Amino acid sequence: MTITADQIPGYRVGTWNIDPTHTEVGFSVRHLAISKVKGKFERFAGTFVTAENPLDSTVDATVEVASINTNQADRDGHLRNGDFFAADEFPEFTFKSTGVRQNGSDFAVDGELTLRGVTKPVTFDFEFGGFGADAYGNYKAGFTATTVVKREDYGIQWNAPLETGGLLLGSDVTITLDVQAALAGE
Repeated sequence: MTITADQIPGYRVGTWNIDPTHTEVGFSVRHLAISKVKGKFERFAGTFVTAENPLDSTVDATVEVASINTNQADRDGHLRNGDFFAADEFPEFTFKSTGVRQNGSDFAVDGELTLRGVTKPVTFDFEFGGFGADAYGNYKAGFTATTVVKREDYGIQWNAPLETGGLLLGSDVTITLDVQAALAGE
């Protein structure tokens, strides 16, 4: 059974702007083969457009690479250089949706992620939080979206062998978006 707009409580058609003070663009990667290192990007922008048919909705987002923050300045500097993000040459990475589809009672958002000049298809699993008004009369939407990418697919090859075997960094990077957005014009 396909979910329609009238089955989603509070659903409104329109353009939504991501609220950077209530949104986090985070990631995690396996470190030392025993744990995960997490980080986030502090500067980003994005819009999504909800359509009459929720499956026709679109997303467009940009993240400033140099705004990376892993709570360790030396690591952040290394991540900005050519071994990883090459922030001087590729100052942003982008996501542009190509489709939305229903995945059980949830949604999946397909699109193209461009990082370091390489564009690859990705799918974000989308967990809808809901709609509601804030204390200032702004109409808001909230959701979490998650995907896993292979860093090597985007030209991020750097790694180091461990004395105990294996490599310092894992290949899989989990990207997690915790988003709140405001309906434009409200």
